[in-house]
Amino acid sequence: MTQAWHQHKMRVQYKDTDQMGVVHHGNYITWFEVARTEWMRHFDMSYHALEEQGLLLPVLDVNAVYKSSAKFDDLVVLFTRIDEYSPIRLAFAYEARRITEEDWRAYGLTSSTVVEPYGELLTTGKTTHMWVNEAWKSVKLRKTHPDLYEQVKRIVD
Repeated sequence: MTQAWHQHKMRVQYKDTDQMGVVHHGNYITWFEVARTEWMRHFDMSYHALEEQGLLLPVLDVNAVYKSSAKFDDLVVLFTRIDEYSPIRLAFAYEARRITEEDWRAYGLTSSTVVEPYGELLTTGKTTHMWVNEAWKSVKLRKTHPDLYEQVKRIVD
């Protein structure tokens, strides 16, 4: 899978830091959710639209590997792309990276996708999800929602 990374820029808020002045480790999981939601919105798959179709996408597994600490007021870019997919499951890969003010301005007007992440690597992560219906029964997306399955396939391929 070689699809581009979706990027979402943000500034670290004071509320996200702990007594040591660094971003609390649990906030990266929240950032992954923000990044995934923005990825889905970018590719016309908002959670609202999925839910209106009777689909839910709960998290089965989450993983984060911490490389360096972000601090209050740092500029951070969250990069997201699909890591694995099947008719039943979908996994996202994430990278949180610190960037400079110059990077913020230089990349601020570019596309919301990039070929390669840039900036200082802070954290990598992955979430795995399963497509389920409103009764929380797994569904085979290719069978129940073939248009959506093809849409995801086009993004990945």
